[in-house]
Amino acid sequence: MKITHVGEHIHLIDLEPVGIKNFIASYVLKGKHVAIVETGPVSTVQNLLSGLKELNVKPEDVAYVAVSHIHLDHGGGAGTLFKCLPKAELVVHQRGAPHIANPERLWTQSREALGSIAEMYGKPEPVQEERIIVATEGMTFDIGNGVKLKVMETLGHASHHLAYYETLNQGIFVGDTAGIYLNKFDVVVPTTPSPFRMDIALASLEKLINLKPKVLYYSHFGKAHDAVEKLQAYANQLKLWAEIAKQGIEKGENLRAIGKIILESDMALQKAAEYIKNHPVYSKKVLNQSVEGVLKYVEKFGNVSDFRLQ
Repeated sequence: MKITHVGEHIHLIDLEPVGIKNFIASYVLKGKHVAIVETGPVSTVQNLLSGLKELNVKPEDVAYVAVSHIHLDHGGGAGTLFKCLPKAELVVHQRGAPHIANPERLWTQSREALGSIAEMYGKPEPVQEERIIVATEGMTFDIGNGVKLKVMETLGHASHHLAYYETLNQGIFVGDTAGIYLNKFDVVVPTTPSPFRMDIALASLEKLINLKPKVLYYSHFGKAHDAVEKLQAYANQLKLWAEIAKQGIEKGENLRAIGKIILESDMALQKAAEYIKNHPVYSKKVLNQSVEGVLKYVEKFGNVSDFRLQ
């Protein structure tokens, strides 16, 4: 487990599920109180608690835990974590809140979609309803000492997705809104599992771009500079994938063939191709599920080539 100082009052904890480094990040914001962004899965809760101890954060000092969405790798550990945080409240989208309070359906669907990866993450435990804050657009959480988190609804990757704008460093905790950042290669690759809504995802990216952030804090993985450029590049990357999917559908090509053309056409994917192919999770999520999510979107809704960022 590695802890990195990534901004004024902000530390990143590498949660390292089953020893996989640079994969899932949890962020700790220390003001007068403490906030955590992203719990990670159940299997990494002890790593997160160890990181808090190393940062001299007492469990009772944690006031807020904010999750971008309830997928197991982002918010799955909330119920287990909350057993150890007596005063914390959980910040989550209104559509995700019922599944945090009662995660049985979430677990069933996660196992169906992820298979062995879900088992690696672990079965989520419930959070008491009275400890859940249903977050809405523009809601701001003041941690003290100038540290604040502003809620932004950023749908598309999921129908219950939030990002958090951190005012002091002018950074955004993007969850999966802005893709997966492979910091070793300084590239971003899509995370677009079905039911992905590209039109809504592009609108969410535009919302983030309009903030003109200086940095992005990726859940997968780490801090990235040139924030606006990365957001714009990601929007263009999604449109490239959609155009390739559209052409493939018109030619009657299957998922594998379309995925091959995407890999050959996307320079970011090419830079990290071997890393992705050998990664225990990205090899399935990026090269299979993400391509399939874009393909299904195009089949159902058509292309998005007319969308323009302002």
